[in-house]
Amino acid sequence: MGLRFETRGSDSPWVDTVWTCTSEQVTTMTSVAGVRWGLVFWEQAGRTYASITGPETRTGTAPVPEGATFTGIEFAVGTSLRAVPTPTLVDGGIELPDTTRRTFRLDGARWETPSPDDAEALVDSLVRARTVVRDPLVAELLRGGRPAISARTVERRFRAATGLTRGAVRQVERARAAAELLATGDPAADVVAKLDYFDEPHLARALRCYVGRTVRQLREGTGGAIALDLDQRLTS
Repeated sequence: MGLRFETRGSDSPWVDTVWTCTSEQVTTMTSVAGVRWGLVFWEQAGRTYASITGPETRTGTAPVPEGATFTGIEFAVGTSLRAVPTPTLVDGGIELPDTTRRTFRLDGARWETPSPDDAEALVDSLVRARTVVRDPLVAELLRGGRPAISARTVERRFRAATGLTRGAVRQVERARAAAELLATGDPAADVVAKLDYFDEPHLARALRCYVGRTVRQLREGTGGAIALDLDQRLTS
């Protein structure tokens, strides 16, 4: 057994994805680098928990609550929490206090604990309350815009909003895209060409650094539980 993920996109400009997961007979997983912060809610043994998760700059091994069910909201790049600077969340997170099945506490207020179908409604409430904010410069940059300000100011604001440099975001996103392509059967040479890697050894190094898997493991679905929805299949 392992982790079973289901992930969907969102129509909200504030949300990248909403995901659910169940853990069965697994206590550790391979964590995967990611460029977004999020909110995660889970139930285990009749208790409910919530946490803020931060961007992750590298792969590693992380504990998994056994027999738990999770709901997660991954926020769009450039959004942030008013009360928690995103750079302080990088490679870390914060467990939220006083969480129940019905409510959780964030930024000095209580909010309804969401189901997967209620995620966008929660985010809308957080945005209206200015608990979740964003820097429009980041959205402009991601659309390919060229703001009329200095490169130093652009990089400073991007890092303040995301906790990462633009180069780091590109590298992590490319490695995750490569993992998804390989897991669905694309040959490594085709992935190198599609994603503009220099060669297959460069691709292999990126996968080891950011995903914690080899090309063969991704193709065969081996290597243990992993915090990545690879074609919504059960990880071994």
